Amino acid sequence: MSILFEPTVIRGMQLANRFVRSATYEGMATTDGKSTDRLTDTMAELAAGGVGLIISGHCYVSPEGQAGAWQLGIADESALPGLTRMAAAVHRRGGKIALQLAHAGAHAKPGDAGVQPAGPSALYKDDAPFCREMTRDDISRVVEAFARGADRAKRAGFDAVQIHAAHGYLLSQFLSPCSNRRTDDYGGPLANRGRAALEVVRAVRQAVGSDYPVLIKVNSEDFIEGGFSVEDMLELSALLEQAGIDAIEMSGSTLDKASRYPVSRLGASRENRGYYQEAARRFKRQTKVPLMLVGGLRTVDAAEDLVAGGITDYIALCRPLICEPGLVNRWKSGDTAKSLCVSDNRCFKPALSGEGVRCLFLEERTTREDGRGITAAS
Repeated sequence: MSILFEPTVIRGMQLANRFVRSATYEGMATTDGKSTDRLTDTMAELAAGGVGLIISGHCYVSPEGQAGAWQLGIADESALPGLTRMAAAVHRRGGKIALQLAHAGAHAKPGDAGVQPAGPSALYKDDAPFCREMTRDDISRVVEAFARGADRAKRAGFDAVQIHAAHGYLLSQFLSPCSNRRTDDYGGPLANRGRAALEVVRAVRQAVGSDYPVLIKVNSEDFIEGGFSVEDMLELSALLEQAGIDAIEMSGSTLDKASRYPVSRLGASRENRGYYQEAARRFKRQTKVPLMLVGGLRTVDAAEDLVAGGITDYIALCRPLICEPGLVNRWKSGDTAKSLCVSDNRCFKPALSGEGVRCLFLEERTTREDGRGITAAS
């Protein structure tokens, strides 16, 4: 049996294989952040398709941390019924699911919560402030919001939580010297810039207990001059390991247009063998925490090489599973042709308009094939 389909355990959470559905924005929640039947069905389909661990789309922990419309939320108790149905639907199909806890910080959707977006430092556009600097009380409230969100996720039946500290969202903003210009003990050296993330990890752990898996997503680097670096990532990972984190997912880049390698513009990597391998190699040389690697992986051979070679412990997929929710089962069955995903990013266009994320390329291909079939039959 391929190493990819070996069962593993993360702090008591038993996983059927080494494939992870990496979190993304689905655009399928209600306007007030509640789960819907469509979103639940999407998660259940991934479980039926063989994904070992599903990570939900980024779920805001407090109203002022919402990143956009139709985003899933866990900001209060009213979120629990829908999230409970989601977790139960995944479990009925034999899957495991983690809830990703997030706060958009400076990238929060303006005006929705009636307050100005806040981040580690004040930011300006055209000489006008669009993000105010968070006070210590603000930081404490956000830490508490993450902890409350984790408690709700556990009560809703989720198997784990993942803290979002990547891609330029709030905790990533604290980690990056480009967005964090503070001079107090939340700014400056990495030990200070990482303080907010570590406080969240500890608060979440206290909220969920010692036997519940707590994961985190971080950047390999920001790909911005003067931003969060690979060296920062390695130092942060050591601190996260000391804090008892159970697994780290490694991604890269931010929402900042200055990013040289922005997530939103990534196509398929050369030979479909992943984006962040060198950072992952360095991580594995110093850190014993299980690693989940995401980005640019499109073939089962590349995935197997990465795991067998000790570069990562888990293979995280996002766009390929939007295209093919049953991809893992297809590969397991022996059909190891590469993912049908062409990495054109058009899957997110319907999500941004409230229609929900879906693969437009595959829809168009199916329509063309159906059209040819009709013509031939006539």
